[in-house]
Amino acid sequence: MSNSAFTVTPLVGREEELARLAGVLERARGGEARAVLLAGDAGVGKTRLLDEAAARAARDGVTVLTGHCVDLGDVGLPYLPFTEVLGAVAGEERFAPALAAHPEVGRLLGGGADSALDVSGRLRLFEDVAGLLTDLADLAPLLLVLEDLHWADQSSRDLLRFLLSRGVLQRPARGAPGGRLAVLASYRADDLHRRHPLRPLLAELVRLPSVDRLELRPMDDAEVTRLVRVLQDDGPRALPEATVRRIVERAEGNAFYAQELLAATDPGAGGVPDALADVLLIRFEQVSDTAQQVLRTAAVAGRRVGHDLLRDAVGLPEEALERALREAVERRLLVSADGDTYSFRHALAREAVYADLLPGERARLHGAFARLLAGRGGAGTAAERAHHYRESHDLPEALAASLEAADHAQRLGAPAEELRHLEAALGLWASVPAEARPTGEPGDRIALTLRASAAAAHAGESHRAVSLTRAALAGVGEDADSELAARVRYTLAGNLLDVDSLTAAYAYSSEALALIPADPPSPTWVWAAATHVLAARQVGEPETALKVARQALSVAEGLGLTDARADLLISLAALEGRSTSAGRARLRQARELVRGTGNAPVEMRALYHLAIGAFEAGELEGCLPWLVEGLDRARGAGLLSSLYPLEMRYLRLLTLYTLGRWDECERAAEQDTDALPPAGAFATGPVLYVRLARGDAGAEERAEDLLRGRFDWMGGLVAGIVATDAAAGGGDAHAAVARMRSTVEALTDETGAVPDVTVRLAALALAAVADAAVERRAAGAGAEARRWADTAEELVELARTSARHGAKGLPQGPEGLAWLARAEAEAVRAARGPEVAVWEAAVAAFDYGDVYERARCGLRFAEALLAADRREEAAAEARAARETAVRLGATPLLERVDALSRRGRLAAPASGTGRTARLTAREQDVLRLLSLGRSNRQIGEELFITGKTASVHVSNILAKLGATSRTEAVAIAYREGLIPREPSASG
Repeated sequence: MSNSAFTVTPLVGREEELARLAGVLERARGGEARAVLLAGDAGVGKTRLLDEAAARAARDGVTVLTGHCVDLGDVGLPYLPFTEVLGAVAGEERFAPALAAHPEVGRLLGGGADSALDVSGRLRLFEDVAGLLTDLADLAPLLLVLEDLHWADQSSRDLLRFLLSRGVLQRPARGAPGGRLAVLASYRADDLHRRHPLRPLLAELVRLPSVDRLELRPMDDAEVTRLVRVLQDDGPRALPEATVRRIVERAEGNAFYAQELLAATDPGAGGVPDALADVLLIRFEQVSDTAQQVLRTAAVAGRRVGHDLLRDAVGLPEEALERALREAVERRLLVSADGDTYSFRHALAREAVYADLLPGERARLHGAFARLLAGRGGAGTAAERAHHYRESHDLPEALAASLEAADHAQRLGAPAEELRHLEAALGLWASVPAEARPTGEPGDRIALTLRASAAAAHAGESHRAVSLTRAALAGVGEDADSELAARVRYTLAGNLLDVDSLTAAYAYSSEALALIPADPPSPTWVWAAATHVLAARQVGEPETALKVARQALSVAEGLGLTDARADLLISLAALEGRSTSAGRARLRQARELVRGTGNAPVEMRALYHLAIGAFEAGELEGCLPWLVEGLDRARGAGLLSSLYPLEMRYLRLLTLYTLGRWDECERAAEQDTDALPPAGAFATGPVLYVRLARGDAGAEERAEDLLRGRFDWMGGLVAGIVATDAAAGGGDAHAAVARMRSTVEALTDETGAVPDVTVRLAALALAAVADAAVERRAAGAGAEARRWADTAEELVELARTSARHGAKGLPQGPEGLAWLARAEAEAVRAARGPEVAVWEAAVAAFDYGDVYERARCGLRFAEALLAADRREEAAAEARAARETAVRLGATPLLERVDALSRRGRLAAPASGTGRTARLTAREQDVLRLLSLGRSNRQIGEELFITGKTASVHVSNILAKLGATSRTEAVAIAYREGLIPREPSASG
């Protein structure tokens, strides 16, 4: 079964690509679920290749389901390709039991769409879609085809990510019937500009072991010639050789261009045009006037249109419409598909026809479609109606439809789409007369703007949330209702906190609290107070925060505001110490209170604080379950891009890094990448720590990339840590100190409180400072050595202040104190040389769970023991540090341990250096592509990195394998089993 029509034109060329897809389908039939991302420029033949693969699969008894993404401009239609797929499933009676077993799927089919999603509803929807596909694969092997991902809405991207990383491809039982699934998804590579929202998703998906990327490159001239000859044989006449050569030359390897150029060689067409748009329109102009009318109407509808809708819009008698459709299909302008629908054979054809419409004609047809869709009803059509009404200049109806579409997106847990519809509504508001608006009161626009700011915050667009709330504030007049005025101000304060504008946040929260009295008690006052508590804590007013929090908690209890009680309990725990037993008890109470309220942001905040409280207490393993639960809740609520889930992403990776589970850390960063827009430093920071520790020369460059564009606090932190550590590891004390100081300055907030990371940065810089002092002292440069020792004393004092007082005035936990112990030991080394006692203390301090830092301190401890002539103990510490370095693949540390062992004549290191461990995960990917003969440019394209970065990886691989050429590196890799022998062409 399929909901896509398969072309019968013979496939020319693409034998290798078709063989790879056939191999994927064969493995899927055997129970190994796989996915292929098919990339290529517009017209290069992606759809034709997918049609061929789908047709062959259907002939072999595979169930084929196809979903299309559609370009609706700035209008989002959540889950569109999956709605199409599920509609086809619903139309097959034999699938009814499987569909009934997964009721949440009904939201995408119209059933239950009017009921709001609870906090976990989005996750249940995703799981039910995955479960349905699995059940269908139990019945027969299943092929899911998704076309034109470059037009996919964010919710569809989220669902696809879930299916590939956590859903249908991740069933562990190889050979189980439920694993008989293949996913083929295409996208236009030439549409993916640097900021295209699909780019980060593709970069994440290609790292999954079950996902391959296949780039469909332009055909060579011989293949285009074969294609033209095959198509010519189906035509009424032979073409001169010169004409064929001209077509091949102009097509430039694009199959669609070649077909269009060939079709435009009709003698009556006036020759071959100079541009593809002209070619497309010449083919359009060769059909009858009635067929042109139908095609113009269909172009306004979009890529695909149902027969009944097209009939009603075009206004032709049924017989005339059928003749026109037959002509358009025969001339290969339209394709008839299952479900009594028609689509343009290629998106470029529709775009050309649409662009050729006169403005008045275009507006009239959009209006016709809007009215027809309105008559058919259904929440799922609201986005389409908004688009058509707007293009037809019917602004009141466009406003109403945009608001309806926003409501629909909110129920589906799609905040990015909700924001787009709300912003569209706000853009229309002033142009719609007050009497034609859904409501005419001035406050409604303010409420709408506040709702848009909330959607922006949920979608991770914090600065946009601030801008929208400022716009709402500008609309609040002096005579405005005091509750509304207060609500706007405390909302603005909360949004300003998210972008670290602390002083302004405190000012607005103070204004909000002053605008509305505490007596009589009101929910607005409670939430204003809760926001003021957050702001007061951030600006260093803990006494004010505690006083207001306790008062507000009492009022919230009296009013029965459960979610506000939970929020205030979290704030009190943060003020009194969230890592203490009392603080963690408050957090658990808050989590239980908010669990059933549906207030997802407060629930995310509770789970984050439970996790960070465990981390600060040194309970790293206990931290992870809270993070997993929090991210699952955020995923279900559509809040993965909001602040606390982003913080949880970073903390999860940091915890795995700290525990020494580095491969797991990298996999988590690559696979659990649901936050959109891209999570940036939150999703990459600890991975960069891993790669730097493993000797990846590109880690520092990628860290610096985080600083490009608008300042980002987390990006500054990650880049500062990586750059400082890299400079220290390279022996550049001046650079290490300079970067440490500039990072602390950049991260210091408006109140002058230095960040908690200061102690870590100081300890990293001190390593280089101590090295410089020791080196100068050994060279007899006493004055220089003393200057470095003075610098060390300055830095260690900064570390003491940071660790003992913290950014919020509270002492740091085991992590901060461990870094302080290392800083103290480095300062002693700078002043007097390595001493046993201080390095023994540093090693013990990192015993709370930081595997790598314990090993780095262990190396210094071994050095101090050796200086004290305690050789056996030194050898034991060196061995322990070496074992950790080998297990982690920490090549620079391994080399330093071995150098100390040789210099001190300690026990010889074990034979073998573990080359597999020495290669980072990214280098292993590059090595695999090297074995396939890829150039640096091709490696960069396949891994979504620059050719320059690919070149750096290749150089690292050559150095680590001791090879002098790419060929020798591949030979060594085969010999040592680092890559498998001769991967099959079909795999």
